[in-house]
Amino acid sequence: MTRVALVSGGTRGIGAAISEALKAAGYSVAANYAGNDERALAFKEETGIPVFKWDVSSYDACVAGIAKVEAELGPIDVLVNNAGITRDSMFHKMSPGQWNEVINTNLTGLFNMTHPVWSGMRDRSFGRIINISSINGQKGQMGQANYSAAKAGDIGFTKALAQEGAAKNITVNAICPGYIGTEMVLAVPEKVLNERILPLIPVGRLGQPEEIARCVVFLASDDAGFITGSTLSANGGQYFA
Repeated sequence: MTRVALVSGGTRGIGAAISEALKAAGYSVAANYAGNDERALAFKEETGIPVFKWDVSSYDACVAGIAKVEAELGPIDVLVNNAGITRDSMFHKMSPGQWNEVINTNLTGLFNMTHPVWSGMRDRSFGRIINISSINGQKGQMGQANYSAAKAGDIGFTKALAQEGAAKNITVNAICPGYIGTEMVLAVPEKVLNERILPLIPVGRLGQPEEIARCVVFLASDDAGFITGSTLSANGGQYFA
């Protein structure tokens, strides 16, 4: 029986690579997105992966969206919590709005997406939850107090929930990417990239979205059934945790 995978933020960047890799591995994939209709529809056309629009910061929207996915594809076996935003600012200039937007999407979004699928996974005695955190949730980053706090919270959420899911054959793991060659990173001025970012990465290059996707495919597989509560760092040696 084909397993169903849902990827939040699954139509762009790392999320798109994850969606495509899971489809190639034989999963029936649904890709969630929040706002870019043009990109989402193009992704659907290119890949044949169905797309579903809702905001992960809203619990009610997640409940309704997940119900729609399950009505069309079946119960969700694999959930990849990838959706995330940045609202970078030095802390003395950071507004409550910038703080709350990032926390609500990047941390509370994990609760909002995972809670509606958790009971079903328990009932079926199988599940894979994979949370995309960040190197900056491990080491912190100047100008990202909101983002770093949320991504560190993702790791704590992973460790706690893994203990609850273990007896029901539900694994919960986190992946912490470093600098990955997405549109956002590649938009950084070349001088800044070459002089301030790449020298910090021992392997001497940016990661590729497909490299994170391969980590997800492994953690989603039966072969990874003994791995839970773990944090997989994929950062080219930039930070060891």
